[in-house]
Amino acid sequence: MAKSIARCLLAAAFSLLAGCDFAPKYTRPSTPVVPSYKELGTPAADGEWKAAQPADESARGKWWESFRDPRLNALEEKLNISNQNIAAAAANVQASRALIQEARAQYFPALSANPAITNSHLSTAFGQTFSATFNTYALPLEASWEPDLWGRVRNSVRASRFAAEASVADLENVRLSAQADLAADYYELRGQDALKQVLDSTVAAYRETLELTLDVYKAGLGNDEAVAQAEAQLKAAQAQDTNLGVLRAQYEHAIALLTGQPASTFELAVAPLAEGPPAIPAGVPSELLERRPDIAAAERAVAQANAEIGIARAAFYPSITLSAAAGFQTVSAARWLEWPSRVWSVGPSLAQSIFDAGLRRATVQQYVAIYDQTVANYRETVLSAFQQVEDDLAALRILSQAIEQENEAIDAAGRNLEEAGVRYKAGVDPYLNVLVAQTNLLNAQQAAVSFRVERLVAGVHLIKALGGGWDLSLLTAAGSPGAAR
Repeated sequence: MAKSIARCLLAAAFSLLAGCDFAPKYTRPSTPVVPSYKELGTPAADGEWKAAQPADESARGKWWESFRDPRLNALEEKLNISNQNIAAAAANVQASRALIQEARAQYFPALSANPAITNSHLSTAFGQTFSATFNTYALPLEASWEPDLWGRVRNSVRASRFAAEASVADLENVRLSAQADLAADYYELRGQDALKQVLDSTVAAYRETLELTLDVYKAGLGNDEAVAQAEAQLKAAQAQDTNLGVLRAQYEHAIALLTGQPASTFELAVAPLAEGPPAIPAGVPSELLERRPDIAAAERAVAQANAEIGIARAAFYPSITLSAAAGFQTVSAARWLEWPSRVWSVGPSLAQSIFDAGLRRATVQQYVAIYDQTVANYRETVLSAFQQVEDDLAALRILSQAIEQENEAIDAAGRNLEEAGVRYKAGVDPYLNVLVAQTNLLNAQQAAVSFRVERLVAGVHLIKALGGGWDLSLLTAAGSPGAAR
């Protein structure tokens, strides 16, 4: 008989725990997904990208290693350890995980002890005048528990877990953004080094041209105007060459900040600019829903908002609290903990709001509106992701063509300069023709370097837009310590 009663009590306890759940059934919001990227159907330069295969070469984790630059690899490793934005996001993850534990604590009874020794004085009683002083010794233990009949606690735990998973995705998005910013700044700095090399060579060539015009002038075959033009062109090129130091210093300082180092002690040696980004497997648009941490964070925000609707709806129903207290209380210290001094109380209580002038209904409407907002934000994030990938694919395709055309322009400008120099030395053409040819060659060389930098940065941005090798399967495992109830 006792076993049957125990089973009934256990079943009743589990039924109370199961209770009701007023949160809407959650499903991931639908988003427009096209079968393939438009740019992948456009003829592109060889080696710029390829369609992803089941065993593709897409980067996993350390995506920057596909650029095959040891200096960049070292900087990225330093960033992952020392970047302060990443450290702040990681701390936010720990805080969000603690909130899960706070929410789970509501599943269990609260137990408290409040021992007290009270000295009291009475001066009158029942019309008789007398004076009495005595001590009261109390050692109460109190317990209270509110069963989760309407799913308020369960939805609080779910909302906290979804928020923790979103914070993990936010951390990965911060990390990916910092990694991409570092790579982009690195190639911008290398672009300044390449421009410096171009201008150093140009200044040397202009100096030789100035010496030539001086020799021609001294030989009586030229005039002072040509000398002045050659000197002005040389000084202008030297000024451009010197001015490159400003941007290079700024990129160097930005890299120092990203890697968590003081700009005053950080230095990056000059190195050549890479020819181009690696072949990048773009995959299909639907993969972005699994590979981008910002999309995952936006979707987890939707799930959190959905759970919070259930919390708001639970407020329409009464809350039941089971409470009990037991302990010892006496006026004699010697008999404080004796069995006759025991006291106890036990009983349930119920609380229900009768009239709130529409407060609870308005609260539910507020959380429904917040849910609709997070759905819109999620869909906007997905659409923005598609746009970013298409932008970077288009940039890679167009810049590849532009680089080929600019290289051809450099060849033509070089031939033009050579011919203008021959004609000037022969006295056929004025020095102005040489000056124009030199300017055209310099402009073409500078444009070619800029296009190469833009293509490398576009490659970095494309990897970032594709998620940088991150995968949604990593989210749940990292999002919270254990599975939420």
